[in-house]
Amino acid sequence: MSLVTVEKPQAHTSVVILNRPERLNAMSIDLVIELDEALRHVGDDNDTHVVVLTGAGRAFCSGLDLKDYGIIPNIDGLTVGRIAQRSMRYYSRLILTMRRMPQPVIAAVNGPAYGGGMCLSLGAEMRFAAESATFNATGIVNGLTSTELAASWLLPRLVGAAHSNDMLLTGRRVDADEALRMGLVSRVLPDGELLPAVLEVAARMCEFSPYGLQMTKDILWVNLETSSLEAAIEIEDRNQLMLGFTENLPEAIRAFGEGRDPVYTDEPRKDLFGN
Repeated sequence: MSLVTVEKPQAHTSVVILNRPERLNAMSIDLVIELDEALRHVGDDNDTHVVVLTGAGRAFCSGLDLKDYGIIPNIDGLTVGRIAQRSMRYYSRLILTMRRMPQPVIAAVNGPAYGGGMCLSLGAEMRFAAESATFNATGIVNGLTSTELAASWLLPRLVGAAHSNDMLLTGRRVDADEALRMGLVSRVLPDGELLPAVLEVAARMCEFSPYGLQMTKDILWVNLETSSLEAAIEIEDRNQLMLGFTENLPEAIRAFGEGRDPVYTDEPRKDLFGN
């Protein structure tokens, strides 16, 4: 049985599903490898404009599988330290894979998101939570550190240092309502309505320019790392100019005048150079 499945329930939307419901979608090495491959495959799919990440059953992802985390491939000749280092990178590279995908990712957090599972949700551009969702930094509880899979970089940027330090140092559980109040998630929905609501949002996003979606994602991430206001504006200006050289804005103006929805093609603009 595949540990990660991919479905395309509607046009231009791929849903990536962690599929170990009997283990609350815990992160074994096999699942992590399959997930990275699935995300890369979906990222390369030119017909996918928005990605939804969720879990099968009653959990999003319960973090590292403490009973059966497995062994990474190709370890012959490696010392214990090198095996451990390589193992960690199988997990942490998931966040970079999500960042490098051209499509925005919506995490549909349908239940517990613990440890690496919480971190996985942080790597998405948006998080929608079911009412049953809970978030927990389990590393500190298990005698390790809660600073894993980019949590120490992402979480303070999402909720601020005070909330981030509280979660990462105490290992306490945060329910969906508190997650909404602190800004960890942007919407909370009844359990049965979560995925339909996320798909509805994805469908609306897919009406936009896929080029515009991709460039917006890129600049949102880039400017998380930009320390200068002027530099941030400079790259935004270039980003907007690149989209301005397409037919999208003229099409938006035409559609508004004709009382219809625009159809964006991202084709080069034809009226700028007199041709």
